[in-house]
Amino acid sequence: MLAKEGGNKLQKGGARKRRHPAEDGGRQEWKKKRGEEEKGGSTAQAVGGRKRLDGLSVGYFRRVGERLSEGFEEDEEREMFVENVLAEVKGKASLVATDQTGSITLQRLLPLSRPEQVGEVLAELGGESGSGFREVACDRCGGHVVESALRQMSRWDEFSQKDPSKASEEEEEEEEEEDSPGMLETQVLSISQVVRDNSSEFIRHVHGSHVVRTLLHVLGGCLGPPRSDARPGAKEHRVAPQLTDFEIPTSFWYELKSLTDTLMENINLSVTEGAASAVFQTMLTVCHRKRPKLCRQLLKRTTEYLTSRSSAPGVSPLLVFLKDQSSSRLIETIIQLSHKSLLRDLYKNHLKGSLVDLALHPIANFPIQRLTAASAKHKLFLRLFDELVQGMEGVLAAGHMGVIVQLAESCAESGEKQDEMMRCLLNSFHCAEPGSRHVCCLPLFMSLLTYEVYYQSDATEGSTQKEVPLTSICYHGSRLVQALAKFKERSHLLSSLRTLSPADLLTMASDPSGSHVLQALITTSSDKGRGKILKRLEGQYVQMACSKLGSRVLEAVWNSASVSQRQSIAQELVPSESKLRSDQFARHVWAKFALSHFVHRRAHWQEIQTGESKKRKLFSDLLE
Repeated sequence: MLAKEGGNKLQKGGARKRRHPAEDGGRQEWKKKRGEEEKGGSTAQAVGGRKRLDGLSVGYFRRVGERLSEGFEEDEEREMFVENVLAEVKGKASLVATDQTGSITLQRLLPLSRPEQVGEVLAELGGESGSGFREVACDRCGGHVVESALRQMSRWDEFSQKDPSKASEEEEEEEEEEDSPGMLETQVLSISQVVRDNSSEFIRHVHGSHVVRTLLHVLGGCLGPPRSDARPGAKEHRVAPQLTDFEIPTSFWYELKSLTDTLMENINLSVTEGAASAVFQTMLTVCHRKRPKLCRQLLKRTTEYLTSRSSAPGVSPLLVFLKDQSSSRLIETIIQLSHKSLLRDLYKNHLKGSLVDLALHPIANFPIQRLTAASAKHKLFLRLFDELVQGMEGVLAAGHMGVIVQLAESCAESGEKQDEMMRCLLNSFHCAEPGSRHVCCLPLFMSLLTYEVYYQSDATEGSTQKEVPLTSICYHGSRLVQALAKFKERSHLLSSLRTLSPADLLTMASDPSGSHVLQALITTSSDKGRGKILKRLEGQYVQMACSKLGSRVLEAVWNSASVSQRQSIAQELVPSESKLRSDQFARHVWAKFALSHFVHRRAHWQEIQTGESKKRKLFSDLLE
């Protein structure tokens, strides 16, 4: 409980430490101060004609947030605290939800609340008719609160199954009402109804559209990580979030179908509004995961709409949509989720003959990457490859390396067109002729530079090249070589790797992009080929072990090496024991390689390594 004396700040340590807010959520001090302020006026302030929380209330919820950060030792203490804070929220939930401080505090409080408590908060936000959801969900702060409340539906199954050993008379009375939807379930359905009644407004709204996307996930029974977990200013990676499935009430099964039908009535917005496009992408993704048959219907209807719009005579409207920022993202999702027949139809009737032009476009090249990836397991890939490979050098010149990398990855996955892909790359980087240039391909691929640019030579100078230290290794170049390392025939890459100097190999091992290339080439080589590479690395193991990235490469090499190769590595590392054991990275290498055993109990070390080698070979044979 809040003490009467002292300042507004929490004091940590000392005899006068204040537990604020304590089990009662700070209600007594709050009520005292609120009573004093109410003598002078209202608890809410009108700003620009809109009511806002007064300063005292904002301070209270800030202190609640601070108390939440401290955590709770006992469940009973936490439950009492949550109940008391929610009692203060009651009657002004909308004001709290639309205030920045109040919103943040509520978002942290709702996951600690029981589902029925979350339902009561939503009931107040929506009002008797549910119309209040429209204003709160489209507010920059309130939308996050509604999303947080919706996400608590994932805990519905935990509380819907009661423990028989804890049954009481009151619980037996409540069991009579179990057939009716719970409070939270009812409010989720109410929100969905409001969204259906105002679907065009919601899906176009920058904040309301996020509420719709969370609602789709909840109705489908799968959730990704909350948006609040993302770091502000962090680079957004185009990686699909990991979804977690959970049980849902039967009513959600039917409500999802109703909501998708309503959204499809506004399909036209998906190609003009970025927020709406994201909603449709979420709808398709959720249905693909939880309702495959419904997803097929939605994919068909969406594709029919996109391909039926009017365009220039003889030009598919899909070519126009592929070059638009909003609609291209939707088409990417359609391609990723489409079945074989739909992919074949898209290519045959709309994209055939235009792949190179699309691959050269700054926006349309991304859907082409998705199409190349999706077709890797089908015969359609052969036709895509034959068309795209004709413009490979132009695509490289345009800097759209994602297309080239994905083409190589699809070749590796399908097992088709690998030799032709390598020949085209050698030609594009000008190292196909004369044959002596083949050994230069690896640094050219990793740096994405042609032979003439990398060696600063003229085509008239012939096949001679001067020694150029390896300096520039780019991300896409690394990705390209990693894909090529999965090809059946890797002789060009391995021959080129063996011509690099030990200093260049150390540069690769210590580079964020190059380390992945070196690891892929060494670990996928045969024992004989690996031995040749390790021979070139002799003298560099200590420096690799003391490098953050090099130590990881060395560990990967160790795991794939034979016993004799491990012994050679250990013999080079042992003389530098003091340096290795004092280094922050190398000390882990020393421990994992059991080098102390190697020094003092060589026979025992040899026996352990031989056993591990046999075990690894046995598992390798089983997997094959």
